[in-house]
Amino acid sequence: MGSKKNAPLYPDSGPRPFPPSLSPKAEVWQQELRAAFTRPAELLAFLGLDPDLADPAAARAFAFLVPRGFARLMRRGDAADPLLRQVLPLREEGWIPPGYTQDPVGDAQARDAPGLLRKYQGRALLVVTGACALHCRYCFRRHFPYAEEALIHDREQQALDALARDPDLTEVILSGGDPLMLDDARLEELLKRLSALGQVRRLRLHTRLPVVLPSRIGPRLCTLFATSPLPLVIVIHANHPRELSPEVVAALAALRQTGATLLNQSVLLRGVNADPDCLAALSEALFATGVLPYYLHQLDPVAGAAHFAVPPAEAGEILLRLRATLPGYLVPKLVQEVPGALSKLPLFERL
Repeated sequence: MGSKKNAPLYPDSGPRPFPPSLSPKAEVWQQELRAAFTRPAELLAFLGLDPDLADPAAARAFAFLVPRGFARLMRRGDAADPLLRQVLPLREEGWIPPGYTQDPVGDAQARDAPGLLRKYQGRALLVVTGACALHCRYCFRRHFPYAEEALIHDREQQALDALARDPDLTEVILSGGDPLMLDDARLEELLKRLSALGQVRRLRLHTRLPVVLPSRIGPRLCTLFATSPLPLVIVIHANHPRELSPEVVAALAALRQTGATLLNQSVLLRGVNADPDCLAALSEALFATGVLPYYLHQLDPVAGAAHFAVPPAEAGEILLRLRATLPGYLVPKLVQEVPGALSKLPLFERL
């Protein structure tokens, strides 16, 4: 594929790597992030694999970032490892079939203020940062214009003013990027300001850090969550049972002790977890850590991720197998997000 086709679709788009220069007093999780793999060839060498497996043009179009702890969970010498497949830039990312777009879930049309998205009744989503600890190649916001939208500078006040004017608002969702990329002091201040909105009943955080960088779940963060004036719902993101290492299990146990409700969402991905046995093992492993399966997303049709797509008929068969294998409370809802819909749309409910 030519480099022009693989160029970023926004001049300043995609998740932001964590700043490379940190104070020597940086917390452990920040130090681990500074040491993360930022070049595919380095990760592939670490795994004993051919560096040519990665496509340079794809890596330039969407930045590469993988913490070493997550890399250690990958199988050495296995180019088809499901954890590696989630992060490895491939030539297939240049294949953009009809229907695959820069904004597959309608974020642009849901924009209510800088950094504030309004899609569903009573709920609002804040894009608090563009930074992530792991750059997933299927990310539905891989082309999102974070430079213009992330909740920085005066944008936070604009967003909070908009929220304060909505008497029907019951839940605020912190997303990004990943909200746990904010340091504890910044996160504490944001939670305090949101808790002061009298009509809000709960706060929700969507985060992958407990899974890909479990050292982020430290004592100060847990104290912050445990003392929150509002109930917290923490939605983690694990796609494969091998992501739940002993360190991740310990981090999730610490989060559970704060009193937060823990849910998991996964994305159905070709070559990663498009198998009922794999997903059943994931649900069982999640429940053993005190996390309930919540959503199993059909792939959002974002440009660059079509090679991960699982056909609807196959997704339906996987759901049937899960229902035959697991108790109902361990079967995640198979859903698709459709721009303009009043909610995420459950698929195959009548199967």
